[in-house]
Amino acid sequence: MEYGLFASVMGLFRMLGLKRASDFGGWLARTIGPKIPVTRRARRNMARALPALSDAERERYIVQMWDNLGRTFAEYAHLDKFWALKPGARIEIAGIEYAEAAIAKGKGGLFVSGHCGNWELMPRCIADKGLKGTLVYRPPNNPWVDAWISKQRRIGLPTIAAKGADGARAIVRTLKDNAFLAVLVDQKMNEGISVPLFGRPAMTATGAPNLSLRHGSPIVPAWCERLPDQHFRVTVYPEIPFPNTGDREKDTYELALALNRFIEARVRENPANWLWLHSRWPKG
Repeated sequence: MEYGLFASVMGLFRMLGLKRASDFGGWLARTIGPKIPVTRRARRNMARALPALSDAERERYIVQMWDNLGRTFAEYAHLDKFWALKPGARIEIAGIEYAEAAIAKGKGGLFVSGHCGNWELMPRCIADKGLKGTLVYRPPNNPWVDAWISKQRRIGLPTIAAKGADGARAIVRTLKDNAFLAVLVDQKMNEGISVPLFGRPAMTATGAPNLSLRHGSPIVPAWCERLPDQHFRVTVYPEIPFPNTGDREKDTYELALALNRFIEARVRENPANWLWLHSRWPKG
């Protein structure tokens, strides 16, 4: 039943076409989203992270966040209409030379980001540039929904690996083949470590730092911004320097801290572009 409803909604979005689907998804989400209980978490998160904002500013950003989320959801039905570096491209890329320099070292790389803009489009930049990679993701609980979304994701990057034991071999093989892992690192992980984010302790995933240290693979951060008319800008940043303390636990912490600082800096630039609904802080 759950999958039937999901498939029907996606069928409607596909029938509407990209622009109308995105516009309708944005309107629906910004109309309903601010009124539902989970938004209280977003308001608390934003108040904790950006206390200098007024209530009116926070509320405006919350509405814009919901608009982006609704558009992103609707755009799942149209991921085949997004590409970069070719005529008709809806994705522009800045800084791709940083990714090319990282992969030239021969140890693979981690192309990391957060839930920003339409985060599903960033792996497409790897493939369209002719670089190889694997998308690492957390599967939805419903296996039929997972299969549908996975099929869409393979449009951008043909190889995907679910987080967990089943995807571990594909993840290691990707790095050994001198390819990129595309992974989002901004969700709360109960099995992670406590690292400051916006000056507050936040449980932070250590998967990317551990893989980087174990395999010597550079971490290349990227960020996606939504532009008007279903266009996007993906900016790739210089790789994060390897810590060299000789203490693996401390090095893991330092890399995780650098990633949190990167996310924090990008969010401060445009708070509406990030998904504030995750429970990143205690009692969040």
